[in-house]
Amino acid sequence: HHSFPVQYDASKPITLTGKVTKVEWTNPHIFIYIDVPDEKTGEVVNWALEMGGPNALLRLGWKRDSIKADDLITVEGSLARDGSNLANATSIVMVATGQRMLTGSSSGTSAAETP
Repeated sequence: HHSFPVQYDASKPITLTGKVTKVEWTNPHIFIYIDVPDEKTGEVVNWALEMGGPNALLRLGWKRDSIKADDLITVEGSLARDGSNLANATSIVMVATGQRMLTGSSSGTSAAETP
């Protein structure tokens, strides 16, 4: 287990929109993977998005099937310090419905929101 500032840089925010390829609903953190088209090359890049643990997300109103493969989502978060395609997600918007969900991430976000 790690602390947020060791792995992520809050001064480097990122917004990504992509199609969900996989959801890992496991302890200690849930990970969502999305395919995002690279603006410069046009190639698709797979990103890993770390969120809070299952219990934190359940308390925020999430269910195991709140996000599924092929859902299109927009994610706001902080980049990993190591430069990899990894971010700590702070919020997710379901593109189809506009519903905004907080992620229970260790960056300090703790309340659920809807538009």
